[in-house]
Amino acid sequence: GVDMKIYYSATDLAEMLGVSKSKAYGIIKEMNLELAEAGYIVLSGKVPIAYFNKKWYGLEQTKQGLQEAI
Repeated sequence: GVDMKIYYSATDLAEMLGVSKSKAYGIIKEMNLELAEAGYIVLSGKVPIAYFNKKWYGLEQTKQGLQEAI
């Protein structure tokens, strides 16, 4: 089976960012609009992890910091 996750759900974002699920859905909707306008296929309520990581300022530094702290 394919168990490599390529999308974040609203629940994932809510937990990661410390926001409500409805706020997370809003973020996903905004990102999916950008992707759709660029000609990409989007899934409602999910955002590609690669796109989210690229768009969210500071996420890569945060991930590196967490890995170094472990």
